[in-house]
Amino acid sequence: MNQTDANVPDGNPTWMLDLIKDSATVIGRLIYQLPEIDAICRKISEQLTSGNKLLTAGNGGSAAAALHLAQELTGRYSRSDRRALPAICLAADTTALTCIANDWDYGVVFSRQVEALCQPGDLLMMFSSSGNSENLVRACEAMKKCGGISMALLGKGGGRVHQIADISLVVDSNRTASVQEAHEVILHLILEQVERAF
Repeated sequence: MNQTDANVPDGNPTWMLDLIKDSATVIGRLIYQLPEIDAICRKISEQLTSGNKLLTAGNGGSAAAALHLAQELTGRYSRSDRRALPAICLAADTTALTCIANDWDYGVVFSRQVEALCQPGDLLMMFSSSGNSENLVRACEAMKKCGGISMALLGKGGGRVHQIADISLVVDSNRTASVQEAHEVILHLILEQVERAF
């Protein structure tokens, strides 16, 4: 029996403990990225305070994070006295997604919506564990054309999105689940910052 096995309660598999430890380690390393996290939080808060809107996007589990951020802003996070803030998740409208993907291709499902919705000064927050999704790359490019600001929470080295986003943060992990869990922590820090500003 190794040391890890000795610390696991009887009947529980060690792989669960290993995954919990990995998640805790990845989240713990966010402490070393606090300046970057703070810059993202402040930028979103500042742009919303200035009357701009936030667009969010992601694929799969990252689409869920994008939806989570948008709905907490239009709804509520912890304060019921804060006014509703303009946030739209580009992954939420199935009619838009299927129309655009069917008439063009899936690579433009977000950029087409950015073209329709973005005004100068608006923000796009993208969530991606790899940073290599074509639809996010094109969404970045569309934001630049409209005078908006592209931001991204990434993992696995950051990929293509890291190279073209205006502001990005790469979580130090190659495990998708741990990257997404760290993104949720950052998402909540963004909301905490916003609610302090309104």
